[in-house]
Amino acid sequence: MANIRDYLKERERRKEAAPKIDYKEKIRSHKLTIFYRVILGIALIIAIIVFLYVQWRDKVFTESLVTGTAPITIVQGADVKNLGGNILLYSKDGASCVDARGKAVWNRTYEMQTPMLSISGQTAAIGDYNGRSIYVMDKSGEKGTINTNLPIRDFCVSDNGVVAAVLDDSNLVRINLYNGNENTEETIASGTARMDKSGYPMSISLTPNGKIMAVAYLYVDSGNMKSSVAFYNFGEVGKNETDNYVSGYDYLNTVIPYVRFMDNDSAFAVSDDRIVFFSGSERPTNIASNLLEEEIQSIYYNENYVGLVFNNQSGESAYRLDVYNSTGSKVGSQFFDIDYTDIVFSRDQIIIYSDTECQISNIKGVDKFVGNFEKNTSLLIPTSSVYRYVIVTADSVDTIELK
Repeated sequence: MANIRDYLKERERRKEAAPKIDYKEKIRSHKLTIFYRVILGIALIIAIIVFLYVQWRDKVFTESLVTGTAPITIVQGADVKNLGGNILLYSKDGASCVDARGKAVWNRTYEMQTPMLSISGQTAAIGDYNGRSIYVMDKSGEKGTINTNLPIRDFCVSDNGVVAAVLDDSNLVRINLYNGNENTEETIASGTARMDKSGYPMSISLTPNGKIMAVAYLYVDSGNMKSSVAFYNFGEVGKNETDNYVSGYDYLNTVIPYVRFMDNDSAFAVSDDRIVFFSGSERPTNIASNLLEEEIQSIYYNENYVGLVFNNQSGESAYRLDVYNSTGSKVGSQFFDIDYTDIVFSRDQIIIYSDTECQISNIKGVDKFVGNFEKNTSLLIPTSSVYRYVIVTADSVDTIELK
């Protein structure tokens, strides 16, 4: 028995003498190990993404291959436009829409002498200059028809189908707002403009959500020319303001024939001697102004960038494209010789093309692809892939991939 007692005492003594395990410290150490592994994994993923981005950024493509084709019929005299990734064809006799596979989506017949078009995202409006009807449709089908009862001089459409129309009413001009998602003659809002007061509306634009309208006016007083850009808010902020007017800016001795919203928060206006930028989702304010010394040849834009094309005076190439971001900062210039039919901003790419040639560059001006189309091309549409594009020729819709 004594031996058993001695054994038990010895075992107890050894247990007490043994170092105690700190389970809290062990758990903490385990958590730190997991944390460091996660950080290492994230760092590895970021490194891979950066590597792939650099590989793509620096990659130069040398050829384009047609990977798919579908037949299409384009009537003589029809114009071809990108409608939210689908293809819009319109002429004096009607409009139709086909998808990127050449499949017919919708068709609308009408008779017009001078058809005008406004596109915002996936929504389009078509009306006749001096006519009295505006047809509103999106990439899926027809949304509504607006009957104005007065001759149409200009109009624009928003993503959600709101239409602003400039109408001639003998001694004054009316600017009416309509809901283009239905067949209607009723206005959402209406205003008037007189040459001897506010001036003549040279250009109008709506935010994609249809809440704010910008109007560029021209006014002449005693031989002095003045342009102004006015903003009207049709939401909660503007409903208590006189005529929904929330902000505006005057510019002396210049003509502003072009004003556009880039998104719901950003707008710009171009005159014969400057480009002006505005910001604000309720009361747009003038945030930047850049004076121009050369004559503008063309204007292109998307939600991120505005591009102004000039004849290049340096002799290095035929044209120069100056690119600005939505804050009014000039981010670069692109030089090119293509007798362009269109310029497209897509992500951070600049796509310049004619019916036979194409030049794709990044926003910093580095050429990614320079080449020729196999067939005469009237329209190029970017896709979700930076390597793949849809082009429309005289008789086909082709998908091309850069290699």
